[in-house]
Amino acid sequence: MKVRSPLVIVFCLVVLIGCTKSADHSKGVYMLLDTSGTYSGELKKAQGIINYLLGTLQPGDALAVGRIDTGSFSEKDIVAKVKFDARPSVANQQKRAFHKMIDEFMGSVAGSNYTDISGGILQAIEYLNETGAGQKYILIFSDLQEELAKGHIRDVPFQLTGFKVLALNVTKLREDIRDPKIYLERCEQWRQKTESGGGKWDRINDLDRLEDIFAPRF
Repeated sequence: MKVRSPLVIVFCLVVLIGCTKSADHSKGVYMLLDTSGTYSGELKKAQGIINYLLGTLQPGDALAVGRIDTGSFSEKDIVAKVKFDARPSVANQQKRAFHKMIDEFMGSVAGSNYTDISGGILQAIEYLNETGAGQKYILIFSDLQEELAKGHIRDVPFQLTGFKVLALNVTKLREDIRDPKIYLERCEQWRQKTESGGGKWDRINDLDRLEDIFAPRF
């Protein structure tokens, strides 16, 4: 039986330790807010989620909030974005500034006529890839009812390998109450779109359990 030399064993250990240290645990979160007329009344609940994120994310993490409106694949729909500084004191200042921008947005937001969820997801993918975060999350605060304006084409497959997509506060529409199958099929459609793109999908409707956003349930 071959006996490995001590130098080979030490080298292997150094490589293993180096690989462990290089793992990037930073988080990048992009939260999409549905501002359509049928859902804009729910936006107050979104502030609680954003406050939770601001209190949970750490220096080095990234956070952005974008709105879902008529054409969401656009940087103009990013309400606020930040990568938190490594210095905790500076990161806290950034969080206060972010909170202020969200408050101003909530006070002035107007409901949109259409709901381009797919465009919002594409914009989120682009932003989070640019952050270089090790863990990427897309949070969709919406009833998941997509309605595209004439001329908007969204038959682009999502590239979601390494992403976790969570639907939050998926409210039931009037037709869902009459026929629950419509609601279940709508949620299933988005699950399939996410997973066919290599991403992981989940849905959280209980906003008292926001810690589940980052729970290792995938």
